[in-house]
Amino acid sequence: MAPAGAAARGPWALLALLALLALLSRAALALTERYPPLSLLQQERHRQRHGPAGEWVDQYSAECDSSFLHFRESDCDIGGSSSCESVLSLNTEKILSQAKLLAEQKRFPFATDNDNTNEELAIAYVLIGNGLYDEAIRHFSTMLQEEPELVSAIYGRGIAYGKKGLHILSPLGRISEALSDLTKAIQLQPSARLYRHRGTLYFISEDYATAHDDFQHSLELNKNQPIAMLYKGLTFFHRGLLKEAIESFKEALKQKADFIDAYKSLGQAYRELGNFDAATENFQKALLLNQNHVQTLQLKGMMLYHHGSLDEALKNFKRCLQLEPYNEVCQYMKGLSHVAMGQFYEGIKAQTKVMLNDPLPGQKASPEYLKVKYLRAMGLATLEVMQAVQRTWANSKVRMNGKTRLMQWRDMFDIAVKWRRIADPDQPVLWLDQMPARSLSRGFNNHINLIRGQVINMRYLEYFEKILHFIKDRILVYHGANNPKGLLEVREALEKVHKVEDLLPIMKQFNSKTRDGFTVNTKVPSLKDQGKEYDGFTITITGDKVGNILFSVETQTTEERTQLYHAEIDALYKDLTAKGKILILSAELGEVDAVCNLILSLVYYFYNLMPLSRGSSVIAYSVIMGALMASGKEVSGKIPKGKASIKISQNTLVQP
Repeated sequence: MAPAGAAARGPWALLALLALLALLSRAALALTERYPPLSLLQQERHRQRHGPAGEWVDQYSAECDSSFLHFRESDCDIGGSSSCESVLSLNTEKILSQAKLLAEQKRFPFATDNDNTNEELAIAYVLIGNGLYDEAIRHFSTMLQEEPELVSAIYGRGIAYGKKGLHILSPLGRISEALSDLTKAIQLQPSARLYRHRGTLYFISEDYATAHDDFQHSLELNKNQPIAMLYKGLTFFHRGLLKEAIESFKEALKQKADFIDAYKSLGQAYRELGNFDAATENFQKALLLNQNHVQTLQLKGMMLYHHGSLDEALKNFKRCLQLEPYNEVCQYMKGLSHVAMGQFYEGIKAQTKVMLNDPLPGQKASPEYLKVKYLRAMGLATLEVMQAVQRTWANSKVRMNGKTRLMQWRDMFDIAVKWRRIADPDQPVLWLDQMPARSLSRGFNNHINLIRGQVINMRYLEYFEKILHFIKDRILVYHGANNPKGLLEVREALEKVHKVEDLLPIMKQFNSKTRDGFTVNTKVPSLKDQGKEYDGFTITITGDKVGNILFSVETQTTEERTQLYHAEIDALYKDLTAKGKILILSAELGEVDAVCNLILSLVYYFYNLMPLSRGSSVIAYSVIMGALMASGKEVSGKIPKGKASIKISQNTLVQP
């Protein structure tokens, strides 16, 4: 940490706020960097709305079989083949003539030998192509009343259900009907196409293991399917199986050498593994194939930003915005890049553009809009905390809730709480000890899922190994106390465990009390009463009969636990105030270091307590930065790798 100047005033306050935006943004970036299951779907829908109206139907022609996600196979180049030309129009007469043309050429899936049936089927497929999903569903349903096992109608209705879900941005709305139809079609006539489309529906439902099985079945029936291979890789990626994902992406590229999305996904997988050179190489290959591929520009830019190559990152974000001026992810990252480079005016201008996309009433705000709103609010919180702490150390009173008095530790955190409430008034931020006594006596849990079924929380993936080692140590301590004779056998078994998922069988093997799961508790050592420990986090691992696990971290806030932490924080704040007053009158470096240690220790206990219904992390971080600035220090870098807010070591406090 480097010495800072005096309290920020005037334009300097604005500069300080902009610097804080870059520092506060670290946790907020996680959502932007991942692969949400619907991100590809939504991007394709956006391009489709601005492209030829009939483009969609061609993926269902017999010659141009493509995926439910609108990726096109190499043999179906729109505009380059007569069989792939657009033939749709909203004119009723033309729809009928187009359907007749499709029927004659049998350019739809699972055509029959009956010309009349084919014409009826073709009409429904043309309706799907025009976005008339309800009409298509009714048409297919009428046909199925007369012929319940008509595979093409079952398949088509399933696709219409799925398309309707995507159209309203809520695929889970009709997912059960779509899956039911596709499952029935598979039972009647298994095919690579049917398995692939059903796998896609499972994929967007985040059932990655089942989706993987369907993509695998599809590939067994037809090996040459780069689309299915790509999404098989993505089912690995979303479960944190990065090496397996990389192999699948490479296999997809063997089948289709110019597969841009496979190069992009391969680059992202290498980035998650920390292989910067391999990630850069694959992002670059994707851009050589299409220099205007927006998602690759976005992902490559974010990788360069985190690697410290700010000039190169900025070039990617600017190019992204040339292609998609309203791309809020690139606009947001462009602003962060400018701020990180010290170009504050450009940074605030870029992020203001994100704020200008204010959602309409009833419309959900974009993640980037919320991030900018949060970052500005919490930056202002940091500045206000700094000013309030400086006044307190100068023996001045502060005005809190309409009253002028000496500031207490809760007042300091209440400043950040106020700004967090301003940032999102729809989400209440409550002090848990001020909730009704009945609620507090029952306990209030702050809960973080690290693994839920097949979904891995990628944000915390890098800490899994540390948590695994901690749990192993706790298991050995437990067995050393309760089963000393079997300790050696337990130790040997644990040495073979390399994944958190494999711990539950070990516990069941050596502990008869373990049925569905077990918990491990962390302890927080007291500074006030040496040798005393408080309850920290509870790590829970549970499993079901089919092998899905829930791996989570939580804190249970009870009245007794709250009082213990409050006593610790009270003592630290009292000491901090005394040291802060000395610091104001002294220029000794040792006094500054002592104040910094007290600030970090106080916030450490606050975070382990988790005293708020939500927002404890960002509020704690804002207070830390504001108090450090009040002491004459400034945060000039990111949180060191491996120093996350979740501390699992029993004897480790956060250190400056």
